[in-house]
Amino acid sequence: MTVALLAGFAATLGLAACVWAASLPLRDASIVDIAWGWLVMTPAFVATGLLATTGPRTLLVLAMGTLWALRLSGYIAWRHHGEPEDRRYRAIRARNEPNFPLKSLYLVFGLQAVLATIVGSPLVASVAASAPWNALDALGAVVFAAGFVVEAVADAQLARFRSDPAQAGRVMDKGLWRYSRHPNYFGECCLWWGLWLVAAAAGAWWTVASPLLMTVMLLKVSGVTLLEKDLQERRPAYRDYIRRTNAFVPGSPRP
Repeated sequence: MTVALLAGFAATLGLAACVWAASLPLRDASIVDIAWGWLVMTPAFVATGLLATTGPRTLLVLAMGTLWALRLSGYIAWRHHGEPEDRRYRAIRARNEPNFPLKSLYLVFGLQAVLATIVGSPLVASVAASAPWNALDALGAVVFAAGFVVEAVADAQLARFRSDPAQAGRVMDKGLWRYSRHPNYFGECCLWWGLWLVAAAAGAWWTVASPLLMTVMLLKVSGVTLLEKDLQERRPAYRDYIRRTNAFVPGSPRP
C-alpha cells in the first residue's frame, strides 16, 4: 500500500508538471482544473498496474472514479473553451508576480498534485484491499451515485441558464438551485463520502482524510466561500438569494 501510494504520488507529480508546461505558452494556470479529475485518478491507476493482486472492489472504484473524472474534466473544458484564465487564478498570479510562471509549478500545480493524492487515497485503498464485499459497499455506491447525479444535473441546469442571454445578470434560483446555492458542490461532497464508504468497507477507515479535505475545500477554500466573496457586490439580488436559500445542504426555501 505504501509503495503504491508513493508511486502514485510520483506519477501525479509528473502529470501535474506536464500540465504546468502546457500552461506556460497559454498563460493560463487555470487549465489545472481541467486536469484535476485525472490527477486524482492517477494514483489508483498506478496502484492497479503496480500491485501483484488487486481486491474485489477494483473494477467498481475505477469505473466510478473514471466516470466522475470524465464528466468533470469534460464539463470544465467545455465551460473554459475560448475563455481567459479564470479570475481566481488571475488573482493568484497578481499576488505572486514577478516570476509567477515558475512559482506556479509549486504554488498551483505541485499543490494540486498533493491534494489529488490525498483525495484519491480511498480509491487506492479500495484497489489494494482484499476484504470481502459487505453492506457498506452498497451504501457507498448509492451515496456516490446520488452525489454524481445531483452534481451533473446542477451543472447542466446552470449551463442552460448561463447560455440564455435573457438571464444575463440574474441569479440562478431554479431547479436544484432553488434548494441550495451550491447543489453541484453538495453533490461533489456526497460522491466523495460515498467513495470513502467503499474504502471503509474494505477496512481503510484512515482514508477519511479524503472526504474531509474535499468538504473543507468545497465549503471554505475554493468553493462556497471564495465564489460568494464578491457575488453580493456584483449582483445585489444575490443577497436576497442568500437570505432565503441554504448555502450547501438542500432545504426548503425560506419566504
